[in-house]
Amino acid sequence: MPGRPSVLRRRQLLCGFLSSAALLAAACGQPDAVAKPPAGPPARGAEAPLALVYNGPQGCEDCAPAVAEVLRRAPQHYRVEYVGPGTGKPLTSAALAAAQLYVQPGGGQDLDRTWQDLDESADAVRDWVRGGGSYLGLCFGGYLAGRDPGFGLLPGDAHAYAGTPGSPVPDERDTVIEVSWRGKPRHLYFQDGPAFRLNEGADATVLATYPNGAPAVVVAPYGKGKVGVSGPHPEADASWYDEQGLTNPDGVRTDLADDLIETTVSR
Repeated sequence: MPGRPSVLRRRQLLCGFLSSAALLAAACGQPDAVAKPPAGPPARGAEAPLALVYNGPQGCEDCAPAVAEVLRRAPQHYRVEYVGPGTGKPLTSAALAAAQLYVQPGGGQDLDRTWQDLDESADAVRDWVRGGGSYLGLCFGGYLAGRDPGFGLLPGDAHAYAGTPGSPVPDERDTVIEVSWRGKPRHLYFQDGPAFRLNEGADATVLATYPNGAPAVVVAPYGKGKVGVSGPHPEADASWYDEQGLTNPDGVRTDLADDLIETTVSR
């Protein structure tokens, strides 16, 4: 994939080099119109659904393209457009109104800094999801689905998983982690991703848990819409593993990404 960052840059940018609890606590326009996006795959002969993928300055060079490629190859065969500063397409309610899915990918160093670029779009995103849209947050995008700052879309919040009690990951290094996905062991690329702390009795589906039982992948309703978040990277392709000298025991596959996407957009 062209324009891939160096190993050091990947480590800094892939999901967020969140080096302290204080940084996590501090880090992840009014809408013009809110329209409920189309649900489900297109009928035969219909135009493919649109997914908007944020590709602003917080992203590493290959984070947005990686998930865009998965979306294009997914069973729904999404059309993909990038949004955010520098893309030529601002993240506005008008842009969201035409989309079925909005993706906040991995990539970021500082939640506070990233939120400066997203804050003006936060109301538009929240209103769009509340009206029937679907938000997909991967790693850094999972943090941003939480609060203080963040979109506040979760029935709970996100927090760093590395270094927590029972976690096999001691720090922010790139690694492969085993999760229990729908009750079956699977392995995924991981780099300082979040776990999710759900409110008691929250209406949420936990697709996957970490080895210590903490929610790793969650889908939850938000108004008429849905929010899907993942701490690990189910969208990671083989080049991510190769660059870090890592191996996935299951092979590099996209079936878990497809499952997360489908669960997030289904009604």
